Amino acid sequence: MALNSKIEWTEATCNPATGCTKISDGCANCYAERLAHRLKAMGNRRYANGFSLTLHHDLIDLPLKWREPKFVFVNSMSDLFHEQMPLSFIQSVFKTMEKADRHVFQILTKRSHRLLEVCKSVSWPSNVWMGVTVESQKYVHRISDLQRVPAKMKFLSIEPLLSHIPELPLSGIDWVIVGGESGPRCRAVQIEWVRTIRDQCVKKDVPFFFKQWGGMRKKTSGRLLDGKTWSEMPEAGNIHSEHRLVCA
Repeated sequence: MALNSKIEWTEATCNPATGCTKISDGCANCYAERLAHRLKAMGNRRYANGFSLTLHHDLIDLPLKWREPKFVFVNSMSDLFHEQMPLSFIQSVFKTMEKADRHVFQILTKRSHRLLEVCKSVSWPSNVWMGVTVESQKYVHRISDLQRVPAKMKFLSIEPLLSHIPELPLSGIDWVIVGGESGPRCRAVQIEWVRTIRDQCVKKDVPFFFKQWGGMRKKTSGRLLDGKTWSEMPEAGNIHSEHRLVCA
């Protein structure tokens, strides 16, 4: 876990589970897998199993100990809706998020089918933001699964962006994050792919967050798009409204 996350669209991370398995094209150069193996080599006991799915029951209640309100990315090193994740474990995580209502919890999954299967077995407080990863046109179908989930706030992470996506179904979507791939063997993102998504968001009045161009040196390439830093986010207490918090 980290109270000061370097991920641009959150403030902290909490990992009651670590480890995952590859499920789609966006997983090819998984940053979490690289980091897990590095932490294992450093002797971190949380990663003794490397990147195999591992549950850390003692970390489920960790956010309850954080007094200052935070945006918290849940399971940045795993997928809460992994096929092997027990339903009881998922329910326990959701119960903690409901109790810790001073925080906003952000969850991402590539397993929208599992999300849809279990969504009626958990409660959805307004401080839980649910998102799916849509790295290319091939995976746009995940959005339709998300649209059927009773989360109060729904978002898309289009990272790493791997193809042109000419038409995003944005009905009921509150936020869109886009980013290029970074690190070893990263695949290049095209500026027109990013512009197309931005323009769709602007047209539909959906907050748009451009995270990075990526590359081997992502800090050098930065995150300016057409001379502007796009850091729009939904207002935590005003979901499904026309208002935005814009940080330029």
